[in-house]
Amino acid sequence: MENKSQFDPQSFAVVGAGPVGCIVAAFLAKGGYEVTLCDINPDLLKPAVDRGIIIEGAENIQEKVTRTCTNVDELAQYNPDVMIITVKANATPLISSAIAGFIKEDMYVVSWQNGIDTELTMARSLGHEHVMRAVVNYGCGLAGPAQVHMAFHHAPHFIQEMSPDSSEAGAVIAKALSKGGLATERTDEIISMVWRKGILNACMNPVCALTGLTMSKAMNDPIVFNIVDSLIKECVKIARANEIPLGWDFYPYAIEYMGKAGDHKPSMLMDIENKRRTEIDYINGKFIEYGKQAGIETPYNTTILSLVKAIEP
Repeated sequence: MENKSQFDPQSFAVVGAGPVGCIVAAFLAKGGYEVTLCDINPDLLKPAVDRGIIIEGAENIQEKVTRTCTNVDELAQYNPDVMIITVKANATPLISSAIAGFIKEDMYVVSWQNGIDTELTMARSLGHEHVMRAVVNYGCGLAGPAQVHMAFHHAPHFIQEMSPDSSEAGAVIAKALSKGGLATERTDEIISMVWRKGILNACMNPVCALTGLTMSKAMNDPIVFNIVDSLIKECVKIARANEIPLGWDFYPYAIEYMGKAGDHKPSMLMDIENKRRTEIDYINGKFIEYGKQAGIETPYNTTILSLVKAIEP
């Protein structure tokens, strides 16, 4: 790899023109960087260059990206310094395989996704030295092509490289994201952060997907809350059995955090409503996997995963 102290990214590619990808693309464009937005759906891309991406709600900006494309393979001709992957976790193996065909020594790929172990899936195709993982703290939904409602924005976001040799590059990428207003910090505790967020997602997303309730309604319904509460406790038990640090006060933190989530539909509910596959395998499925690894029973996660699978297209 090159001398990381000289790494100075100017060209970014964002793979996925859903709400998460549109937000990071718009903020990078605001920071003055070259941004290529890639998605297989051309209708989602059309306004991003001419009109620009519109973000409304917790943040309000409108920014044009440099260009768009509909195939990951096309990104090779634009030679991006950094590729930020924002697609659903279940598409990660296919995306990683495509990037492996043109990745170069001085390129980095960031998993800017929900779910556990997405970065490990990438590293199997791309090598640890090229891969980074981020934890993102905003809620959003697509109001239309290249138009996003940002329900909340709890900065900062966090990023960490998989290889210690890439630590300086991780700090530089965090600085670039922050430049446009998407405050991001490099951390040494990304696994703990991924699991902390993963537990929140595993407890709330599938319950809302199955009931059709928003997050606030699920938390305030005493019967539904019993399921959320049982999932939290089961996931915490699995994390601790696998020696994943959550902090001694994680349970009350989780209850308080989700209690303030507001009248927001999580992404898994929107996937079900729009007849799309969900990320359940990288969320509750991972808790089942790590439960088996540690000899922990996972009845709540197993039931929830089975029910979501039953209503997926």
